[in-house]
Amino acid sequence: MAASDCMLGKIGYGTASEALAYKLPFVFVRRDYFNEEPFLRNLLEHHQSSIEMIRRDFLAGHWKPYLLRALTLQPSYDGPTNGGQVAARILQDIAVGKKCASDKFNGARRLQDAIVLGYQLQRTPGKDVGIPDWYSLNGTEIGAHPIIENTEKIKTAESCCEDFEILHGDLQGLTDTMAFLKSLSGLTGNELKDSEVQSRERTAASVLFDWEREIYVARAPGRLDVMGGIADYSGSLVLQMPLREACHVAVQRNHPSKQKLWKHVQARQLENTGVVPVVQIVSFGSELSNRAPTFDMDLSDFMDGDKPISYEKAREFFCQDPSQKWAAYVSGTILILMTELGVQFTDSMSILVSSAVPEGKGVSSSASVEVATMSAIAAAYGLNVTPRDLALLCQKVENHVVGAPCGVMDQMASACGEANKLLAMVCQPAEVKELVMIPSHIRFWGLDSGIRHSVGGGDYGSVRVGTYMGRKMIKCAASDLVSVSSTSDAPAQSDDYKEKGRDVLKSEASMEYLCKLPPHRYEAAYSKDIPETITGDAFLEKYGDHDDMVTVIDPKRSYSVKAPTRHPIYENFRVETFKALLTAANTDEQLSALGELMYQCHYSYNACGLGSDGTDRLVNLVQEMQHRKTPENGGPNLYGAKITGGGSGGSVCVIGKNCLQSAEEIAEIQQRYKAATGYQPIVFDGSSPGAGKFGYLKIRRRLIITK
Repeated sequence: MAASDCMLGKIGYGTASEALAYKLPFVFVRRDYFNEEPFLRNLLEHHQSSIEMIRRDFLAGHWKPYLLRALTLQPSYDGPTNGGQVAARILQDIAVGKKCASDKFNGARRLQDAIVLGYQLQRTPGKDVGIPDWYSLNGTEIGAHPIIENTEKIKTAESCCEDFEILHGDLQGLTDTMAFLKSLSGLTGNELKDSEVQSRERTAASVLFDWEREIYVARAPGRLDVMGGIADYSGSLVLQMPLREACHVAVQRNHPSKQKLWKHVQARQLENTGVVPVVQIVSFGSELSNRAPTFDMDLSDFMDGDKPISYEKAREFFCQDPSQKWAAYVSGTILILMTELGVQFTDSMSILVSSAVPEGKGVSSSASVEVATMSAIAAAYGLNVTPRDLALLCQKVENHVVGAPCGVMDQMASACGEANKLLAMVCQPAEVKELVMIPSHIRFWGLDSGIRHSVGGGDYGSVRVGTYMGRKMIKCAASDLVSVSSTSDAPAQSDDYKEKGRDVLKSEASMEYLCKLPPHRYEAAYSKDIPETITGDAFLEKYGDHDDMVTVIDPKRSYSVKAPTRHPIYENFRVETFKALLTAANTDEQLSALGELMYQCHYSYNACGLGSDGTDRLVNLVQEMQHRKTPENGGPNLYGAKITGGGSGGSVCVIGKNCLQSAEEIAEIQQRYKAATGYQPIVFDGSSPGAGKFGYLKIRRRLIITK
């Protein structure tokens, strides 16, 4: 074309582009079923580059008049000719926020979402495709921050390595870890701007560390409960996904005589016995919750003579001031290490906690704090604790020091999870079966209802009590059936059949985990005898105790038993089926079956009394999206949803196709929920490595040499 005087042909992207670039007259014939032709035709005509030939003259060879006329044209296009560079510049300008509003439905923002979706669709087994930094540092809530601000954030995050020397570990490309290190570098006293009004927590943190000594940093993500939930303490299989949002903890140990102390701590030591090991903790984000930003204690407060204090005394200690009860999640890790592993802490300790896992959303904010804290302390003191053992120790923090009767799945997911994989774990007590790769055509989201969730709440604890009551009833009934079968003279059954039946009953009579009971055995032998409810005193009189170490029966209270007993038995079956279906063929039937299992789990939670209006509303909105008929789509994009974790509020997990339309429907659910309730849900989207996979960072502030 470049060597020609004129071109005759059909309009296409390539021919139109080259005709414009070489200022070449173009004689064209219209194309059928080419939707972009009007745009390209108008573009050529605008730059005086084209003449249309009717098809009849083309087929008859009557070309000369058209060619002669074309030679008189004076094409006028003088713009850039490298289309790749032009497109790249447009995308780059959008990415960094030029002329871009923060509105989710702004065209530029929607294009960004499409670009990111392209990255996500490239996921392959064993490879985590990185999302561009300008996007991954966006606000958690859609449209929360202008993109230009996030561009500045990533620029400062990239400079974190200039401030710290990394002596051990790897950033692994995690921009939140880079941002945390940058926040650390901003705490040195000389860099705090005098004109800024510093919060109490940043003021306290600025004098927390000795910047000439090593600091240990650990990271632990929150988790999205895909399947399993409260059945964890009954021994169920669970499927958990570590979230993108995570908690970072920095720990430094110092000899007590060299520890930098806050003024009131100095005064306390002067009044008492002099220099002793202390723990000083700063928690970022305290202004978002009703809690104090700092906590400190002498390590001797954890000792009763030459032994650690009891867990009961520790709970009483942390309950003295409600605004500082949060410190039990952090300091409690120290007591657990002292009690369970016999670790002796003779040095003082400085701890900084910074968590992006929002509290009360049902995504394991407490577990991420516990796991990150214990990981950092273990690194600082050279303790070799496996991720599984660390998770079990952190569960003890929650059960015994905090006083929340949770299972272990939250801590396991935070410690042992991997990005873009579901942690498949049997909670008996904590056996990781495998890491299940999320199929590339499936995506999970978390949607926050705005209703605060707490595993320390009464509903969660009473359901757990009811579950253990049901287990005790089944074990006693099985024991009675063993006795009856041993004395029975019924001739209708063979001796071999009777013997196998007795073995089954003996196994059920000694059953440790309720999920070991298959649904058909529950229905066949026990369901009809489990009461809907029972009072605490009636149960204690007949059965003695419910054999649970972390809950206590209130004799004056009535407990639901049937629904809490049935839930984990059927949930274990649902989770096993869900896991098997993940490897099935990529069909709408596969997604429909997975979604149905999630819906069943949700309504089973409700039957236990662990639902909420907000989570029900979100699940109903997902169902509306799934079943609505529109001319544009051939089928649903979202297929199921369920309440997560301990229930009674918090978040729901949604399953859908990994496509742009699904993301748009999630955004629509956000807006509709906000219109109905006034609260815009946070969307949890994305995954990141667990604490075990991250390891730890050992860092030291770089020395600034002045001439």
